[in-house]
Amino acid sequence: MRMPVFDLHCDTATSVLGSDCTPVQSLRSRKGHIDLERGNKLSGYAQMFAVFTTPDMDPGGRVTPEQIAQAAIRNMQEELERNKDLAMQARTAGEIQKIADSGKIAAIFSLEGPAGIGFDPGRLEELYHLGFRMSTLGWNEKNVLTGSHKTGGGLTDLGKEYVRECQRLGILVDVSHISDEGFWDIMDITQAPVVASHSNSRSVCNVSRNLSDDMYRQICATGGTVGINLYTNFLAQGCADLDSVCDHVFHFLDLDPSGEHLSLGGDLDGCDALPAGFTGIESYDTLADRLLQRGLDERTLRNLYWNNAMGVMEYAVRIHQKSE
Repeated sequence: MRMPVFDLHCDTATSVLGSDCTPVQSLRSRKGHIDLERGNKLSGYAQMFAVFTTPDMDPGGRVTPEQIAQAAIRNMQEELERNKDLAMQARTAGEIQKIADSGKIAAIFSLEGPAGIGFDPGRLEELYHLGFRMSTLGWNEKNVLTGSHKTGGGLTDLGKEYVRECQRLGILVDVSHISDEGFWDIMDITQAPVVASHSNSRSVCNVSRNLSDDMYRQICATGGTVGINLYTNFLAQGCADLDSVCDHVFHFLDLDPSGEHLSLGGDLDGCDALPAGFTGIESYDTLADRLLQRGLDERTLRNLYWNNAMGVMEYAVRIHQKSE
């Protein structure tokens, strides 16, 4: 079934760069999981493009995380300008809808790992004005803000400041990759919806990157959303297919039958193995068909594919307006 797609996480913005930070692929047409020509064939498409940085991404020291972040942002801006017949940058839910209605792709910027801004809450306003609307507190490392799902360890005082500043500005706080302790520390102080942009169910696939049932319920309670991740290692212990993706969707729906807190967060161009039957952005229609075959109703499917992600974007804008 053709359905508009709003995907909360991909790594395309950094995957098109070479080791020296120069672009090596065009966003318009490429061999990865996402390009603009394929995305433009969907019946509406909004994509959160994550700028990914971590302290350990270049052990040789040739480039810094900040240089990588700046190169990714600059290249995305240039690519969107070159391909404005297919895509435009969006900063609000209203802009996303307007761009989608015009038949173009809406591109929204997000931050995966604040190493690119030196983990400095004082630089978030700069990112906000560049159009960033979501940020994790780290990746798989322990840093000055928090521990990760691999290391453990909760929020530091600086991490709490980072969360508060994100929410003051209207930047969604993304808990994917964070430690369990850090997750609950955020829940103790959050004043806005919390997002897990690309995380699955720990009950279905027991890995630390996934969410426990209690975590999912708590994200729902904040008014937030969880983006279903398509990386096979987070879908099943062993081979994964479209039914593996459906298993996570239906488990989350068992926990929250409203269907108002579940979205897409494919992790495309950020993972090396996708479930059988899913090759890239073009396969979201195929996944929609399988979900319907498994018994999902069209209203919940539309919420999953579009409405729920739009809802958290709308809330983030309202939070920013209140803070001004």
